[in-house]
Amino acid sequence: MARTPSKKPATAGGAPRVGIVMGSQSDWETMRHAADTLKKLKIGHEVAVHSAHRTPDRLADWVKALDQGGTQVFIAGAGMAAALPGVVAAMTARPVLGVPMETRVMGGMDSLLSMVQMPGGIPVGVLAVGRAGAVNAALLAAAILGLSDPAVARAVEKFRADQTKAVPLKPE
Repeated sequence: MARTPSKKPATAGGAPRVGIVMGSQSDWETMRHAADTLKKLKIGHEVAVHSAHRTPDRLADWVKALDQGGTQVFIAGAGMAAALPGVVAAMTARPVLGVPMETRVMGGMDSLLSMVQMPGGIPVGVLAVGRAGAVNAALLAAAILGLSDPAVARAVEKFRADQTKAVPLKPE
């Protein structure tokens, strides 16, 4: 598990503010964009690989530890059956953001459809398939944190302003 600490303690208990989990190592190519975005925003986070199907006990221990430590938002990326975000959401009342992985079978539609069909009472906020979804999950997590942390809110506003400035008026 990799931790990217913020300059101030992530939470009162020192836990990361955001937990990022993916179902397999192959998901890192996409999920690293969520971690990179949180790093740019200076938001403490922890990254882990836990499979809902192959390592359910390890996943449960990780979610419980972060939840009890004060982690405020979870981002879960998975492909195919894409059960991981729903399983995480079943284990915590914290917001869970799902990132569907692009797959060879259906280009990620299988992952997307699996995530959006959560039973009532166990919500997962599902983002776009692939890299865009990972970046947006991090930005949405930051926006959630920014509701109670003015410094994070300012960092999100600056990120968006910088993004706007980067768009040229005319093609180069």
